[in-house]
Amino acid sequence: MKANIVEEGRLGDGPAFFRVGAGRPLVYLPGLTTHHRPPRGMDRVFQVGQLRPFSRHREVWWVQRREGLAPGTTMTDIARDYARALSDRFSGPVDVVGSSTGGTAALQLAADYPEAVRRLVLLSAACRLGPLGLSAERRLAELLRNGDTRQANAEMMSMLAANEPTQWALAKLGWLVGPARRGEDLSDMLITIDAENAFDLTGELPAITTRTLIVGGGRDRYYGEEVFRDTASRLPNARLLYYPDKGHVATQSNRKTISEVFRFLDEP
Repeated sequence: MKANIVEEGRLGDGPAFFRVGAGRPLVYLPGLTTHHRPPRGMDRVFQVGQLRPFSRHREVWWVQRREGLAPGTTMTDIARDYARALSDRFSGPVDVVGSSTGGTAALQLAADYPEAVRRLVLLSAACRLGPLGLSAERRLAELLRNGDTRQANAEMMSMLAANEPTQWALAKLGWLVGPARRGEDLSDMLITIDAENAFDLTGELPAITTRTLIVGGGRDRYYGEEVFRDTASRLPNARLLYYPDKGHVATQSNRKTISEVFRFLDEP
């Protein structure tokens, strides 16, 4: 089933959005992107495709982070932007799904604005990056600031895989398409990376009472089993859907994941 965009624009004077599907609203916060403008071309196709499984049951609102972030922006600032944007459009709390970096922002949103979030789903996201993920994002930022988009793209793509052959293949693909990023304004991406590197809600988790589903893989190189389990154990109303053999991306596209997400969201 094709997911067609039925509305797009900006929420107030804040972030870009588009919506697909019909039914009860579901807000989707995307992962790390090279810019915060509305998606176009193949980026648009990819982002809409990510929403297809959700749009079969819900009216899904894809909401980007605000464009033109100031240097030093924190995840707290990003969550504040989201809270303002959602309050402009929705009259009460909504279900929120956050993917990767979007999950980081979604967890901060639930911590700071619990009245905005009915239920929370973290797809390949947790209360902090694992050691490998932290070093990888710092390396990514360094490469981008030095203008080495080819190597940056290669290393970022390789982190998505669960095993060495796939890591090599994705790194090769990233290397080949890396030059396409040259000359592009990556300031929002870099500021978001810095915000995520500084993000650690470990100590605040016991106070977050929003019902939460965490979806994680044992071969997720950004987080890993320890971080996923620690996040789930500290949140008072959380459950963990854990795949021992899956990496950062495969957990999200799994058919079981989609059915478990809707079972969780639709529970009384």
